[in-house]
Amino acid sequence: MVKNKKISHNEIISSYMSYVLENESSPKSVYAFAKAYNFDESLFYSHFGSFESLEKAIFKTFFNNAMQALETSEEYPTFDTRNKLLSFYFTFFENLTANRSYVLIALNDNKNHLNKLKTLTELRKSFIHFINGLEIETIDFKQKNITQFQQKSIQESAWVQLLMTLQFWLNDSSISFEKTDIFIEKSINTSFDIISTTPLKSMIDFGKFLYKEKMNLNL
Repeated sequence: MVKNKKISHNEIISSYMSYVLENESSPKSVYAFAKAYNFDESLFYSHFGSFESLEKAIFKTFFNNAMQALETSEEYPTFDTRNKLLSFYFTFFENLTANRSYVLIALNDNKNHLNKLKTLTELRKSFIHFINGLEIETIDFKQKNITQFQQKSIQESAWVQLLMTLQFWLNDSSISFEKTDIFIEKSINTSFDIISTTPLKSMIDFGKFLYKEKMNLNL
């Protein structure tokens, strides 16, 4: 059989996801993967250095797809910071839901939490860049070192919040993942209220929701 002379970055991603879904595991080797999809092994390495880098790219692609959807929206540029972040969350998790079976295998079947986080490193870079671009307002202390600390704190807390939401979604069995939508809205509103120093009502509301759901966040 004549092998494909070319295969694109996205075609490799699509083929890899299909392989994982059909076999419920990663290919044993790049050679076996290339053979299964009829392309030269060398073409894989022109796009990815390893399966690990490919898996990282998949989650970055989920992010990119969400951002592309938002950027084509006429309303999105008019949103304030809070609603831009909410829009990202809802769009991103819609994308994950469309690929839920793969995400479950990639994350839930990986018992090593460190490896889970390694798989999400490219997603983290893109998400932090997105958070920085939102220019979230904080209290102005007129001191550079405090401002830098605030910005770093926002980046890290935003990333932890995304991980918490991801873990909640992975465990969510509600119809159309309605509870995840509630989690997103309450957690985002609470985080913005904390930044604006008016947190009490939202924190109590979010706390009641978490207690009711008895979350087990161990991602």
